[in-house]
Amino acid sequence: MNGSARANILMVDDQPARLLTYRAILEPLGHNLVAVNSGLEALDALMKQEFAVVLLDVKMPGMDGFETAELIHDHPRFETIPIIFVTGVHVTEFDRLKGYKAGAIDYVYIPVIPEILRSKVAVLVELYGKRRELQAVNKELAESNKRLAEANNSLQLEKTRELEELNGHLRRANDELSRSENMLKEAVVKRDEFLAMLSHELRNPLSPLRNASHMLMQGDTQDPKIVWSRGVIERQLKHLIRLVDDLLDVSRIARGKIVLVSERVNVADVVAAASETVQPLLEQKRQSLELNNEATDLFVRGDPVRLSQVVGNLLHNAAKYTGEAGRIVLTTRANDGRAEICVRDSGIGISADSMPHIFELFTQIPSERVNTSGGLGIGLALVRALVELHGGEIIAASDGLDRGSEFTVRLPLFASEPAAAGATNIVPPKDQVVPVRRNILIADDNQDALESLALMLRLEGHEVHCASDGEEALALAGLQRPEIVVLDVGMPKLDGCEVARRIRAESWGRGAVLVALTGWGQDVDRRRSREAGFDMHLVKPVDPATICDMLVS
Repeated sequence: MNGSARANILMVDDQPARLLTYRAILEPLGHNLVAVNSGLEALDALMKQEFAVVLLDVKMPGMDGFETAELIHDHPRFETIPIIFVTGVHVTEFDRLKGYKAGAIDYVYIPVIPEILRSKVAVLVELYGKRRELQAVNKELAESNKRLAEANNSLQLEKTRELEELNGHLRRANDELSRSENMLKEAVVKRDEFLAMLSHELRNPLSPLRNASHMLMQGDTQDPKIVWSRGVIERQLKHLIRLVDDLLDVSRIARGKIVLVSERVNVADVVAAASETVQPLLEQKRQSLELNNEATDLFVRGDPVRLSQVVGNLLHNAAKYTGEAGRIVLTTRANDGRAEICVRDSGIGISADSMPHIFELFTQIPSERVNTSGGLGIGLALVRALVELHGGEIIAASDGLDRGSEFTVRLPLFASEPAAAGATNIVPPKDQVVPVRRNILIADDNQDALESLALMLRLEGHEVHCASDGEEALALAGLQRPEIVVLDVGMPKLDGCEVARRIRAESWGRGAVLVALTGWGQDVDRRRSREAGFDMHLVKPVDPATICDMLVS
């Protein structure tokens, strides 16, 4: 819509606080915001003025969002008004279908992400404006046709000229619409290309970092500072890799879905990683953190990053609601087949009235005695959701105000699969495995990635040859005839796919193992690798242990 046109946006919710939130999010759009508290009030507002979009709460007393939407779209005047449902609870597929049948075009989940809500509403308002403009154009065309009909008898020649002029306008309008459609298609293509490029550019520098971290971990040292530093680098690098993956997974973030990467996790590692994140706040408030590990080698199955996030949120929450020089105790133990992580503080405590709501969204405990530094009140709700995704539970307890609080996370212990009866295969210890020496060629135009991977493989006892571009890789391959060829796809002179095709064309190359090691990870990239003759497609940064295991398998 042009700068002078202000559209009307109807916000329907029985909770005033949410209406204030919607208003704060949508006011920057510069349109007229109309807030009502029920479905009946919404219908009354629609009868009085025209709206570009309706933001409708699903769960309302009396007439709920589904009934309100059906009544709105049953009226001929309002059947084209777009409706966005807002819900704070899990919506089943049946409810989603019911909402779409009632006229909804989209869902927004609470807690509302301001940028997403604002963008969706802005798009619908823009479409409303375009529809109004088209209606105006249609009206103008109808008036022109009427004038042409009235002048038909006396000004037939003039009518022909005007019709040709109008046809010219229509052709130009169609051309403009066609150009707009092409621009939209190009924008989608550029978006996909940008995400792919972003993935490649972010993952490339992470690859040598991960290789270097792996080599640091192989060093034999008893210096506690070096051991601690290596652990910090390894854990934070894993966090950074996951953050890059989350940044690129636009679809998952837009839908509010969290994908867990499940593996065997040592609870002690989770506690250590979480404790690092809270240290600055503890130092700022001169608080002490005591770690009590009542059970050694406590393992669970879960996502180490998300579990660290759970414990970190609990520690931040404890520090936030505990005064200067306060005390926080974190205890881990095994109890009744479950791992328990307990965070106890000496803070302001929780009243009996607040306890039933402590895990609800936007719930905060006001205090005049402790500076809590604000917040949105979503931390504990997120903690509970993550714990439940891991098949666990979280319990809050407090003896009352000024008596501190305690949060206990209970997760199923990791259960190893029992060996099959009568099994005779015995896996020898790692130091008894006979090393396999491979003849390997690596090609990558990123010098740090090339040298770090080569050094890591040489430390494992392999014969490694290095090339910095496709032509050099092809020449070296012909001379050395490697068993395994690891190729970066995006190399100068000859790209990795072309090198793979030419190696496969050689008689010796048909039996070689070709591995694409690249920052490109979309489906089309994997398909292109298969067509070029690659046996594997690995996306940077690859876990060094994965490469080592691949070489001896």
